[in-house]
Amino acid sequence: MIIATFNINGIKARVNALTDWLKERQPDVALLQEIKSVDEAFPREIFEDLGYQVETHGQKSFNGVAILSKLPLEDVTRGLPGDDSDEQARWIEATVVGRQAIRLCGLYLPNGNPAPGPKYDYKLAWMERLRRRAEALLAEEMPALMAGDYNIIPQPEDAKRPEAWEDDALFRPESRAAYRRILNLGFTEAFRARVQGPDHYSFWDYQAGAWNRNDGIRIDHFLLTPQCADLLQDCRIDSEIRGREKPSDHVPVWIDLAA
Repeated sequence: MIIATFNINGIKARVNALTDWLKERQPDVALLQEIKSVDEAFPREIFEDLGYQVETHGQKSFNGVAILSKLPLEDVTRGLPGDDSDEQARWIEATVVGRQAIRLCGLYLPNGNPAPGPKYDYKLAWMERLRRRAEALLAEEMPALMAGDYNIIPQPEDAKRPEAWEDDALFRPESRAAYRRILNLGFTEAFRARVQGPDHYSFWDYQAGAWNRNDGIRIDHFLLTPQCADLLQDCRIDSEIRGREKPSDHVPVWIDLAA
């Protein structure tokens, strides 16, 4: 089973780039972030024609997450538990049924800039809610994953120029510590379980020729429960997508599970 995560930075602007990539990679499931569309305006027919079931959790002009799946989806839920007043569309869950059932959690973690400040406080509070949901997933003892744009640079090797990010919410010590608290519950970070070393990135800014200079960061991650990690066969970044026409500033990351 191929499961991908892709921050598309606006479904209307990126629909052609996304469909081209889906036809090439043929993932069984794609978790999308920053669809920037209300549910009613999402062009679901385009993806249904490609054989995907479409589930969205949208928001006008901002945020928004979605699941595209060629396999049956069950028990779809929307919104990260823990704060009923949070109206930002950043979390969607479903169980995908292949040879075995896997719980999928697609997320778009808050950016948090400028830091410090209210947006950074929201990021850290959201990550504490994420930690609690992660604990609950582990307690269920079924294969499960949390994947998406984490807006976290885990280690210096995950940035071309880590010194440029020292005061950024994506790399501040508090952000990275919150990420490690989740990881250390017993999750496997899929990419680093398969690929080591620097120069592996999933985001390049549109400004200052970042793509041409490979001035990137790795902020799109898969965290797998132990039962899901046992199924992991591969994890890759389709970095070449960034060089195409009208690209997102992110590229797809995908895993291959024996499921």
